[in-house]
Amino acid sequence: MQKIVLPLFLMILVASCNNSSKLASAENAVADTLKYPDETHFKNIRQLTFGGDNAEAYWSYDGKWLVFQKTAPKEGIPCDQMYIGKVPTKPDEKFEPKLVSTGTGRTTCGFFMKDNKHIVYASTHLGGTECPPVPDRAKYGNKYIWPLYSTYDIFMADLNGKIVKQLTNSPYYDAEATISPDGKKMIYTSTKDGDIELYIMDLKTGAEKRITDMPGYDGGAWFSPDGTKLIWRASRPKTEAEVKEYKDLLAENLVAPTNMEVWVANADGSNARQVTSYGQANWAPAFMPDSKRIIFASNHEYKRGFPFNLYTINEDGTNLTKISRDKGFDAFPMFSPNGKKIVFCSNRNNGGTRDTNIFVADWSE
Repeated sequence: MQKIVLPLFLMILVASCNNSSKLASAENAVADTLKYPDETHFKNIRQLTFGGDNAEAYWSYDGKWLVFQKTAPKEGIPCDQMYIGKVPTKPDEKFEPKLVSTGTGRTTCGFFMKDNKHIVYASTHLGGTECPPVPDRAKYGNKYIWPLYSTYDIFMADLNGKIVKQLTNSPYYDAEATISPDGKKMIYTSTKDGDIELYIMDLKTGAEKRITDMPGYDGGAWFSPDGTKLIWRASRPKTEAEVKEYKDLLAENLVAPTNMEVWVANADGSNARQVTSYGQANWAPAFMPDSKRIIFASNHEYKRGFPFNLYTINEDGTNLTKISRDKGFDAFPMFSPNGKKIVFCSNRNNGGTRDTNIFVADWSE
């Protein structure tokens, strides 16, 4: 039998195709192990970080970068600092985040500016270089407590970490900032008027407007992709005991985020209305690409308050659908600007540790 001798270039091409096919198959196999069978909306899921507490990862306006906060004592990061990283587009491309905050104090809630060349984030670094103290939960019956550090102010920095502007300057908690789709406005949370309220700032003039006025925590606000609506998480203490506990904690710059619901309003804060009524913690909400449906994190199915999973719901509170299934923690969902991908943070695949990592997946309706 005559041997068939392939030309060298053809042999290389065949080998290259075979290797690419094997690489793609390996990538898909890994992706399949990162999701649960019922997570039908996630495709080609990929883990970007490995170790530490990586949270609140949000897209740049061009969909190429993520900004997020990270705590990793083993890596010399004792409390949250702000990082950015370019999202890999190829199987063999690594996610290589870099520090963009000062490396001192504590940071929270980063978000890209419209130009994709700057970020905003809150930081305590002007109040001290060390990490601010965390609350002693034993003092409050071991309840889950968030500190509202009065040294938090909001800053704008370039992608090399140089602070180019300080956006807030008050002796109160100023944090949780996000930017409108047109890049002209910032919505954030502050305690400067004696409660935990939402404010919208015109970034050009600095003029601002308080848009919430009901007792309780209002925070984690976002604009809808079309810029016509707002969404946020809110607590509404009702009984005398609930109001007292809320005010007592607030007097110590603390809040217990264990009973929150999703709220929406028009972009100017008018027509504010409650979407969910499930009890426990319903939070980290964001509008989906159609600016009508909502995705959020919740523990309402579990009396013990854990785990947290992702859910979608219509703006009128109908059609609740469970999206994620981790036995620990899934939260901070955000769709890419083109609506094709979703980023979220999860305890999955952490080897039984408490690590929270960043995951990106293609979204399938």
